[in-house]
Formats: sequence, structure tokens, C-alpha cells
Amino acid sequence: MVGKAVQVVTTWIRETALKLGLSGSRRPGSPRNVDELRLAFQHRYHHFKLLLSANNRALEIMSEMEEMLRGTRPFGMTFVRSRCTRVSTHVFQIIQHLDALAPGKYTELYERFRHIQRQINPFVHGDRPRREGPLVVPLDRVAKESADLVGSKMAALGELSQRLGVATPRGFAVTAFGTARFLEHDDLQTEIERRLQAAHPERLDELFALSAQIQQLIIQAPVPSELEQAVEEHIRRLEEERGGPLRFAVRSSSLVEDLPGMSFAGQFRSELNVSSENALQAFKEVVASKYGLAAMTYRLRHGLRDEDVAMCVGFLEMVDAVAGGVVYTRHPVRPDEDVLVINAVWGLPKSVVDGSVSPDAFWVSRREPHPVVKRTVGRKSVKYVCDPDEGVCRLETVGEEADRVCLSDEQAAALARLALRIEAHYGAAQDIEWALDPSGRVMVLQTRPFGTQRAAVSEPLHGEDSGAVGEASPPQKVLLSGGVTASPGAASGPVFLVRRDADALAFPEGAVLVVGQALPRWATLLGRAVAVVSEQGSVAGHLANVAREFGVPALFGVPEACSRLDPGRVVTVDADRRRIYAGKTDLPSAAPSPRPALMIGTPVHAALEGACRHIVPLHLLDPDSPRFSPRHCTTFHDITRFCHEKAVAEMFRFGSEHDFPERAAKQLRCRVPMQFWIIDLDDGFIGDIPGPYVTLDRIASIPMRALWEGMTAVPWEGPPPVDTRGFMSVLMEATANPALDPAVASPYAVRNYFMISRHFCSLQSRFGFHFSTVEALVSDRTSENYASFQFKGGAADLRRRILRARFVADLLEVFDFRCEVREDAAFARVEGRPLPEMEDRLRILGHLIIHTRQLDMVMDNAASVVHHKRKMLEEIEGMLRRGPAEPSGEEAAS
Repeated sequence: MVGKAVQVVTTWIRETALKLGLSGSRRPGSPRNVDELRLAFQHRYHHFKLLLSANNRALEIMSEMEEMLRGTRPFGMTFVRSRCTRVSTHVFQIIQHLDALAPGKYTELYERFRHIQRQINPFVHGDRPRREGPLVVPLDRVAKESADLVGSKMAALGELSQRLGVATPRGFAVTAFGTARFLEHDDLQTEIERRLQAAHPERLDELFALSAQIQQLIIQAPVPSELEQAVEEHIRRLEEERGGPLRFAVRSSSLVEDLPGMSFAGQFRSELNVSSENALQAFKEVVASKYGLAAMTYRLRHGLRDEDVAMCVGFLEMVDAVAGGVVYTRHPVRPDEDVLVINAVWGLPKSVVDGSVSPDAFWVSRREPHPVVKRTVGRKSVKYVCDPDEGVCRLETVGEEADRVCLSDEQAAALARLALRIEAHYGAAQDIEWALDPSGRVMVLQTRPFGTQRAAVSEPLHGEDSGAVGEASPPQKVLLSGGVTASPGAASGPVFLVRRDADALAFPEGAVLVVGQALPRWATLLGRAVAVVSEQGSVAGHLANVAREFGVPALFGVPEACSRLDPGRVVTVDADRRRIYAGKTDLPSAAPSPRPALMIGTPVHAALEGACRHIVPLHLLDPDSPRFSPRHCTTFHDITRFCHEKAVAEMFRFGSEHDFPERAAKQLRCRVPMQFWIIDLDDGFIGDIPGPYVTLDRIASIPMRALWEGMTAVPWEGPPPVDTRGFMSVLMEATANPALDPAVASPYAVRNYFMISRHFCSLQSRFGFHFSTVEALVSDRTSENYASFQFKGGAADLRRRILRARFVADLLEVFDFRCEVREDAAFARVEGRPLPEMEDRLRILGHLIIHTRQLDMVMDNAASVVHHKRKMLEEIEGMLRRGPAEPSGEEAAS
């Protein structure tokens, strides 16, 4: 496009220079002077177009960053770093292009840029955690104060053992320093960070591949000799104390794991019944699980930076459990009930926490002597036990064992007493994993705080009588009932059945996740799912924990869910009443709720917020103010605003500085109460135009003529009637934003600039309180044709302005524009269409520029929105049917 404009302007420059002559010592028409003028214009026009392009890209990124600041969509540090880098690059390019337009005139901008960049850098890069401390520590030397050394999980075990005398496995932990030493060895961490930068947070297929790559890097990496020696030394001491070889449970203990509201339940790997010979390999497997798909998406939704999730790894003496499970010291969805909830299975507690079976459930009174209030016996068809050699075996239960209860009432009462001691010590409800060893002793394997979520309706202690629960059923058909409320609430959506990882990659936004087992890895999908249904699982499983954290309704232990819920069918999952209905219901709890601002308050959001303080705000509002100068540019947005204003001024100044002919800059004479100034890039005018004005009948520019026809085809009737709320919105916005004060004298507020050639048009305009930019190239060469449109601003509050931007985009999409809305900015583009179709699209843009003024004030009024949309569509269709009018002088221009 630039090359074409330069080519068509060259002939005119040569002819004009020969006719009028140029200032200077050489003769008029001298080839050297002609070349100088041609090159000067080529240079300016080239840099002006590049400046506008970089400016548009910078503003698009700022709008995207503003949208993410709302905190309703997950994003990671990759987003923060990439957007800060890109906007910085574009702003620097803007400064360079302005410097090329006006050499040496605005060099102070470079120092302002560097100053702002220095303020942004700490939020983008941050400080690396301290890398000094012991590599390995024994658990008999740690307590809860050691959480920043060994993680909350291992610190809690040390606390229970040292200060409460609770039976816990012996062992040791590789500290955060030890794991960091491993990851920094051979530049492993640098390679991980390089690969993370390429990740797209919302593309599960890309994250899945990235996860596999990084985990393999870690598993295959060598362990530093000093860490290897420390681990082997601690294993040797434990085996000497025991008098023989040991098997270990190698478990994660991240510094952010098991914190309130951020459990990371089931997101990291545990290796069970590991021999001393394979301990270091198991250590690497656990560290690698930090980059498992579930763990990566979990911390993305919690707004954690990669460096925030420092890993520690515990080596615990393996307990060959006869039975095991989880106890909640409060009911997770009915905290007012004075009961503890115990889930138990035969063998290792693994099948409780991974949701692969429906366990025995005990509701035990919190009051002495802790009687069992209610008991249900699950069919425990499988159990996990320690393999005689190494690892664990998944065995089918035989005979009556599957239906035999795991705990006696006395054992349940003893477990309740122990759990309440732990709760009293920590002063908060606890989620406790336990195991019963062959001698009958209860061993605590883990304790962590947990939050509760109240169900919307009353429910009995177990789901057997679910048909009588709560309010009367809605008229919709009940497809399934029963199970347990793993996470309260209700939601509607199409059924999506997931049986394997490949199914998960295709899981759509807003679907109901239906699975056979409530496995922890399905937590990856909770950011997209509206509800979860599982044939197996319990309230104590890891998936249930994460569903409650994310506020996703979950109903577990629903027999035949996978076979009786047809994929694609819309259903309503009412986890509170433990029913699944056909279609959508009118249950209040099933109504769509605003997406929670999950990111707000997280480290990643804080980083974006901090960086945006130096990028997004706009303080330079009035070009006539003495403060409109480089030294007062305190943000990147200020720099873009300043550079854009000065670039336009420098282009208009080109004629006078280079003896440019007077006809190159003209004011359009028209009956529109706004000023339009035109720079003719060569053949945009018909013939020579004497004096300072031009009328529309002397405009040869095809795209400008089409745009103007749309702007003037239907007279604007003025702003719509504004109700009290709309008026107050405008009043409040005008009070808070001096840019909306019509009394501010600013040429930018009243002048609108066209740059034209026969086939090119660029309009930079402000109409009322909104800004519009149109750029178009229209000729008989269809493949080169395009029109781009940007629209931003308004007089009302941000929410109404956002609605108005969406309104504009919706209208343009009717006419095949590709549209995008970011905050209160609308972006649209159409290209590759024949000349007549391009002219029609420009007429549409012209109409919208004029007739969407001040509509933001009535965007809360649904009837008014529908009225204006229908009215504009009718006006546009009528305008296109009538076709272009033939202009004649000033009257045609008006």
C-alpha cells in the first residue's frame, strides 16, 4: 500500500516542482531538488504509516490487558511477559517513527520510555527466590514454622509428631533449596522457562504437549552429586534405625500446597512403595509432576507464577495399610451439622482420594462418646496394596470383602477423637488422610485445612432418600437421582462424556463433564465445565476438593451416568437435590451466574496490575495544555497519545516546511458542523484547487467519497432520549474524566483528518466523545482491497461503553466484517472484495460513525437497543439500495 501511494505521488511532485519551483540555491525543477522532495515525502509518509500501524497494535494490546485485569479469565505470567514485551516494542517503534518524521525534536521521549520500562520490569521479571539453605532435612526436626523450607504438607507431619505425639511415618524432605539446586543444574530451569514462554493458556492440546516435553526433560535430567549424596545419607540412617531395607512413599510438598483455598489436591504425583535404589528416580517423577497438565491448569486458574510453586519432596516410610481413607472434621457441604465425615476403603487410602471407588461413609458425632450417626457401606470392588517387590497393586476384592464395612464403631470413634485433637490444635476444620497399619494403629499421613460450601437446599446426611429432598421437583423429567453432593450448586449444559485424555482435549466450554471415575486429572477441565457427574467417587476425593474450590457443582456416585446420559443432550445437574433433569430448569440455583473473578488477588494478577499502572492509564488529554509534552508522559499510553497527535501535526506541517503547494492541505467546505481537513497525497483532488477550501465534487478519492456518502446519507437526529440512570452515568463520567469536558479547547476535539489519494483514504476522527479510525484501499485490484475500522470511547460509564462497542460489532458482523471487542473498543476489518462491495462497506462504516454517537447512554435499555439496531439496519439497507448520489459542489457535500 505504501509503495503504491508513493508511486502515484511521484509524478505529481515532479510536475509541481517544475511549475512552482522550490526554495534553495538550485534552479527550480532541478533533478536534485525534485529527488529531494520526492525522497522527503516518501520518508515521511512511510514513517507516518508505520507509526499509525504500531500505534494501533499498541492500543489493541492495552485493551487486551485491560480486559484481563477484570480477572474473569485465567492467564499466566506468559501472558503478562509477552504483552508487556510486545507493547514495549510497539511504543519504542512509535517513538522511532516520530523521530524520523521530526528528527531531534522529541528525543526526550527516549528517556521517558526507558524510565517507564524500568518501572515495569520488576512486575514482569520479579526476583528469584533465595537459593541458600539445607538440601535435605529429617522430619523430626521440622514443625509448622518450617513450611517455607519443606512445604506445608511435610511441616504438618513434623508438627503432629513433635508437638501432639500423633503417630506419623518417619522420614525426611528434600527442601525447596534442594529441588531448586536440581532444577538449576545443567540449566534445566532456563530450558523449562524458554518452553513455557511459548504456551497458550487456553489451548489444552498445546499445554498437553508442553507438559509431556517438560516432564521428560526433568525425568531424564541428572541429579547434582551433593543432592544425591544427601538423600542417600538420610535413607541409610533410617534403614539403620529400622534394621533393614525400607520402602518409601515419595510425596510432593509444594510451598503453596495445602493452603486454605489452594489445596492443589491431587495435582502433583505421589510414588508409593519405592525402594531405596529408585528413590532418586521417584524424586524426579514427583518434581516433574509440577508440570503435569492438571497442575499447570490449576495454578493458571489460581494466578500463580511458575516461580511461586517451589517444590519440596517428602520421603516417608511406607505404611502397609490394612484400611485407610480421609476424615473431614466438618461436613464439607453442610458445615452446620455437628458431625465428622469419615470415608474408608480396604488397603491403601489411594482409592478414596483418587475417586476410583465409592467408599464406606461414616457420619460421626463430634460429641463424646462420638457415636456413628449414620453409616453407608460402599461396594469396594478394588483395593490398592503394597506389592511385595515394589510399587502398588490394584486387586479385585474377593468374597464378602467388597461389601464388608472397613471400620468398627469403636475405630470410627477413636479416629474422630484423634481428628478433633488435630482440629483443636490448628483451630480450623481439617482434611486428614489416615491409614490403619497391621497392628491396628492409626497413622496420620497428611492434614490440611479445608473450606466448606453450604448447599442451597437442606439435604439428609446421605443420598438414599434423595427423591424427598428439598423443594418440589421442577416439571422436567428426572433422568437420574442419588449419589452424594461433592460440590453444591446447580447448572445446565450439554453432556460431554470423557473416558480418556483424548476426549478431554475436545471438551467444550460450558458442558457438563460426565466421567466413570472422579479422577484428579479431570480437574484440568473444571475451568470449562459447568458441572461434573461421576459414577464413582466421594466427597473426600481430590476432584471433589478442587470442584468446591472452583465453585463447580459436582454429583458423585451416580450409577449408570455414563450410559444413561446421552452426549450432547442438555441436562441440569442439581447437586444440592442430587438429581439430573432433562433440559434446562428454572431452578434459581441453576441460573447462569457471572464468572467469578478468580484471578483478582493472585500473584499473576498483581503482576499484570502493577505493570498496567505504567502502561494503560492516559493522562495527556488536552493537546493545547502546557503539560502536553514528553516530560509529562508517565505511561506508555501517554507516549502513544502524544506521538499520534504530533505525527498528524508533522504531516500537516510538511507542505509549509518544504514549499509544498497550497492545494495539498485543504478544509472541506460542507454543512456538517465539524471541521474536516484533507491532505491530498497526489491524485485525491480533481484538478488544481485554489484557496484554502475544497468541495466534495472536487474529491477524486473513491474510498473517501464512499465513506462520506455513508456519513451524510441519513441526517443524524441527535442523541437519544436519556433516562435518569443514563444521565447520571454521563454526569459521573464527565466529572471523573476531563477528556469528556466539551469546554476543553482542543483542535483534536473538533478537527477530523482525511489523508487521501484516488484509491486510498485514512480518517482519524473524533465525533462527540468517541474516537474512530478508518483506513481503506479500494481499487479494481480486488486482492489488495481492504478496510479497517477502530472505534473507542463514549460519554457514559465503562459498562455502557462496552455494550456500545459490542452493539457496533454486532451490526458490522451482519455485513461480513471480522470483528473483535476489547473493553470499550471495537475493531473490524473486511478485505479481498470487489470495488463496488468495498464502497458499500465504507458507506456502512460512515453511517455507523455518525449514528452511534451517544448511544452508550441508553445501552442499559433493552428496548431502546433493539429499536436502534432495527432502525440502523433499515437505514443502511435503504442507503445501499439507493446507491451513491452524484455530488455537485457545496450542496452535495452537505
